Amino acid sequence: MRSATDHLGRPVVAVTGMGVITSLGQGQAENWQALTAGRSGIRGISRFPTTGMRTTIAGTVDFIPVSELSAPALSERLAELVVEEAIAEANLGAGGDFPGPLFLALPPVEMEWPQREALAAASGAKDAVRYDDLRRAARAGGFEAYYRRFLFGSVGENLASRFGTKGSPIAASTACATGGTAIQLGVEAIRRGETDAALVVGTDASVNPESIIRFSLLSALSTRNDPPAGASRPFSKDREGFVMAEGAGALVLESLASARARGATVLGVIEGCGEAADGFHRTRSSPDGKPIIACIQRALEDAGLVPDAIGYINAHGTGTPENDKMEWVGITAVFGNRAGTIPMSSNKSMIGHTLTAAGAVEAIFTVLSLKHGVLPPTINYETPDPALPVDCVPNVARACEVEHAISNSFGFGGQNVCLVIGAAD
Repeated sequence: MRSATDHLGRPVVAVTGMGVITSLGQGQAENWQALTAGRSGIRGISRFPTTGMRTTIAGTVDFIPVSELSAPALSERLAELVVEEAIAEANLGAGGDFPGPLFLALPPVEMEWPQREALAAASGAKDAVRYDDLRRAARAGGFEAYYRRFLFGSVGENLASRFGTKGSPIAASTACATGGTAIQLGVEAIRRGETDAALVVGTDASVNPESIIRFSLLSALSTRNDPPAGASRPFSKDREGFVMAEGAGALVLESLASARARGATVLGVIEGCGEAADGFHRTRSSPDGKPIIACIQRALEDAGLVPDAIGYINAHGTGTPENDKMEWVGITAVFGNRAGTIPMSSNKSMIGHTLTAAGAVEAIFTVLSLKHGVLPPTINYETPDPALPVDCVPNVARACEVEHAISNSFGFGGQNVCLVIGAAD
């Protein structure tokens, strides 16, 4: 039986509840079935016109109705649903009384074009409008709800109020690493003895015209629009960009001692966390790979494990030429000759890139991989890249018993997080 304290005498942090929504569906069961079947959730965008856009596909979550269609509103609704699933599985915090803090991974909350136009019209302005002018117009013209919604803390405060989390909610935004950052914050709070439980949520519903255009201007998105399911191609020689996606993941974290004391089912263990900043470029990694290498090494050291203990890597694997190359550079530096033999698959080949939610969503899939002894595939792997001899579990899921795995999250702006996840006893 695993000790309740780790190699440094800190509380071991267990996962006792999980909830997930992606373009593949709602809930663990629906997602896991589709993921291991190698099914894609990427589809043509129907929510808004895409005429003139180079990219017209995304991993949208169109099956969740919302009364107010904006990225913050849909992000909040997705978060509510995954928290409900996670709390129910953990059997902790029901009735709006969760016994610990909330750590939230969230994209920047900002007005989208329709809201800006509505406020500008209400202000009577014909030219560019300052933020202060918009705020006054919002209050004077009955748009107070817009003002409240587009405060950065609105989503976190609403979730904390609904689920009764304790203390001020912490909302982080560290690009594509944010979900991993939120998990690390929860782990550290439990290790420090500040709480026995933490609620971690990553959510992102950023598929809107402005976001698509912004990433297109960076030449970051795939333009392989037909068929949509074939667009995301991590590690393939013909990869040419990532596919934007929506989704959310929630994890109930507890000290292992607390989980055992109340008879909770332990789904997995967050054994180690590592992070390393890379200030080389807004979208590119340092060519020597040192920040990525340091990130993985720190996670292993934090877990008290050697590289040989790792049996699976849930890759960041975006499908962009640069990211996949640099992730491979980091893996080869840390794992040496074993690099090409460690299974290393990308969920993004099926669900797309859920951006700030990705670290949480993919950590959940990693826990499910260890729990079920099945590794999800990397689909659309048709043209191997000789420069990246990765065992990416090509196209078909693989039965494989794994005790320790890594989940990587490498974000724009050089924000990198690596998690080491262990199987339950």
